Amino acid sequence: MRSSFALLALAALAAASDVHDLTKDSFEPFVTENNLVLAEFFAPWCGHCKALAPEYEEAATTLKDKSIALAKIDCTEQQDLCQSYGVEGYPTLKVFRGTQNVQPYAGPRKAQAIVSYMTKQSLPSVSALLSEAALDEFKTADKVVLVGFFGADDKSSNITFSEVADELRDSFLFGATSDAALAKAEGVKQPAIVLYKTFDEGKNTFEEGFTKDSVTEFAKTASTPLIGEVGPETYAGYMAAGIPLAYIFAETPEERASLSQTLKPVAEAHKGKLNFATIDAKAFGQHAGNLNLEAGKWPAFAIQDTQKNQKFPYTAQGSASDLSEKKIGKFVADFIAGSVEPSVKSEPIPEKQEAGAVTIVVAKNYQDVVIDNEKDVLLEFYAPWCGHCKALSPKYDELAGMFSAFSDKITIAKVDATANDVPDEIQGFPTIKLFKAGSKDAPVDYSGSRTVEDLANFIRDSGSFGIDASNSSEEDAQSMEGVETDQMPMQAPAATKAASGASEATESAASATESAKEGVKGKVVKAAGKIKEAIMDDDDELGEHDEL
Repeated sequence: MRSSFALLALAALAAASDVHDLTKDSFEPFVTENNLVLAEFFAPWCGHCKALAPEYEEAATTLKDKSIALAKIDCTEQQDLCQSYGVEGYPTLKVFRGTQNVQPYAGPRKAQAIVSYMTKQSLPSVSALLSEAALDEFKTADKVVLVGFFGADDKSSNITFSEVADELRDSFLFGATSDAALAKAEGVKQPAIVLYKTFDEGKNTFEEGFTKDSVTEFAKTASTPLIGEVGPETYAGYMAAGIPLAYIFAETPEERASLSQTLKPVAEAHKGKLNFATIDAKAFGQHAGNLNLEAGKWPAFAIQDTQKNQKFPYTAQGSASDLSEKKIGKFVADFIAGSVEPSVKSEPIPEKQEAGAVTIVVAKNYQDVVIDNEKDVLLEFYAPWCGHCKALSPKYDELAGMFSAFSDKITIAKVDATANDVPDEIQGFPTIKLFKAGSKDAPVDYSGSRTVEDLANFIRDSGSFGIDASNSSEEDAQSMEGVETDQMPMQAPAATKAASGASEATESAASATESAKEGVKGKVVKAAGKIKEAIMDDDDELGEHDEL
């Protein structure tokens, strides 16, 4: 009887859903009939898909009134459809304007963020505001909107504004009017751009130097709160802002508000050079370890150079008096002046590297092993608590053995990114990059299956020397591995070991599909099955976590 009630409840929930379930037969007609569709390609066992489900449902209900449709496709049942759109992991979200115009969804996976992102997608890059009423409505359409006040004959300003809007349409709403009376009513003189926002002073005006770069910089700087808050929805934006970020760690909303007020003059003095943001130390306290602060000792302050991934922790922490305007003001001024040395976390350099084995990289030998040489270097960034990293380990060891005869041209290496500061932005584990000889400043990200064969082919096809190690020895059959994903950008570089309880938020999610290749030895098949089972268990245990 209990199971019958459960089935009825599930049926009722499905019937009430505003998210459309699509199949290979219904997908194309649905996308053709709807001008704008957000489609989620998912797997039922995927923990991150389960976490997204209520947010996606809420967004679908809100966007229904705007004639924006949200759909989902179960890739365990619609494999051909998912493959036809290049789905390599779950969840994958794509924006469809018909079947030929397809773009990846690039926003956060929260209901309000999905609504905001898709609303922007539904509008032209620049909306024409023809009346006072239209302007008033547009000014409050989102947290941040930009309105251009240009004369109809001012082609240069209009073109520049449109170029910026085309580039930043995923982040902001853009509107424009040529009505001089509206400009006067808003207290500006044509040409001008006004950024309206729901925080700080409410609006900012830009009236000089109408170049694409200057308008873009104005939009990014003015749209950032004087002292904002770092969290899953804002972290990626701060990392992409192009200027350092100062973190203010505190446990309670009241303390964060008090410290924000205390440090407001410091933030104002350095606006445009340094972003300031509070961070909930209870929810995201382990992120302090990423910045080489002592986790658990609050309040605390640190600066991160997001371009170089360098960390500058303020050594005094644990008391609000340590974070006074005078003390933090001096620390920030010294940082801006370049007189504060970055903090570098590193394990000891290994006394010996075993020939034919995976080379161990730490922060102190990173430059020598990875950068300052004329070899290709395949580098895995891993975390000790990462289940997928553990599953990869024996295959990565085998890969190193395959290429041992080519040690003068290729190094297979790995670095514990939780114990070593690395100059690369790592958003999940494991992350694999190929640093090619002659172009170390442009590493190639690996996104394929984590089999020995595919990794070897990647080195052959993407490396500088075209080495085909498979010809040098007879390969054992490789076990199949499921599709990997998770593009949640919330794991900061060099997460602390204490983050083991939050590993699923940053590990790549793995698919459940597993098939044996012809000729695979029985014990390999059995081992592959155990790996698959462990991965699926990991994904199903997505719980509360304290990672960004």
